Amino acid sequence: MISTSARLLRLVSLLAARPSWTCGELAGRMAVTERTVRRDIAKLRELGYAVESDPGPWGGYRLRAGARVPPLILDDEEALAVAVGMREAALSGALGGDQAALSALLKLRQVLPRRIADRLGEMDATFVHTPRPDEPQISAGMLLELAAACRRGERARLSYRDWAGRATVRDVDPYRLVHAERRWYFVARDVAQAQWRTFRADRVDRLQPTGQPVELIDPPDPALLVSRSVATGPYPLQATIRLPLPMNQALRLIPSSVGTHRPEGPDATIVDIGGPDAEGLAGYLLSLATPLHILSPDAVRQALLRRIQELFDHNANGQLG
Repeated sequence: MISTSARLLRLVSLLAARPSWTCGELAGRMAVTERTVRRDIAKLRELGYAVESDPGPWGGYRLRAGARVPPLILDDEEALAVAVGMREAALSGALGGDQAALSALLKLRQVLPRRIADRLGEMDATFVHTPRPDEPQISAGMLLELAAACRRGERARLSYRDWAGRATVRDVDPYRLVHAERRWYFVARDVAQAQWRTFRADRVDRLQPTGQPVELIDPPDPALLVSRSVATGPYPLQATIRLPLPMNQALRLIPSSVGTHRPEGPDATIVDIGGPDAEGLAGYLLSLATPLHILSPDAVRQALLRRIQELFDHNANGQLG
């Protein structure tokens, strides 16, 4: 005779396999009495499963979505399919900026039976994720390794290549993974610099745990940190402007991937923008076609004034020059 726990798992699997079962059908499939089926149904309800029933000889039991998530029973093929689906969602960022797919995949991999984990590993080794032209390539294994480091709460040694291809090795205190602008960013505290940093996940070569536990004190907003890092980037020149617009309108005009925003009262917004040089920044600001005030630097202000003067001179007499 199988244990009660094993019988309940079998019952859940049967209920999930089709819309409705009569009590007799369930009893026959499980080789128990109908009284045992009714008793097991009552136990499932106590555990949080929403099992509905219809009275009468032709009535039956059916499983509907409950108010909370009870234990989920998957067979081998279903578990593999779910893992592959979550893997692709994590790689593509299909669920947006949160880490739901990545976190769920990490949890699922930790409890997968060896036979399924081995099959998933084989698929990871043979399947190739083809990104868009502007989307970096990153393996699911590296994403899971970074996510696991964030969950462990211990210092790690990071081997990293910066935007110029220079290789560095540093100790970091992992914190979060953030998906932004079709990329994954690893947010961690650089121990030597005592600063919070963002690292492109696709540029991480290796992350080695040190076994040293750390307690993160006053960590930053990871999404905001990544947004600022992406907006300013490795640009050699930074400009600060004032827009006579509330924050929500300023964000529509200059997205968060281009500049970092902070309100100045209810009707104005200060924006920091990075660019290659003064002329390039002046051209971008002119293309906004909106009133603005360049707070700094003076080189960008002068470049914008020159462009405006050139436009005025070319159009002053109404003739082609």
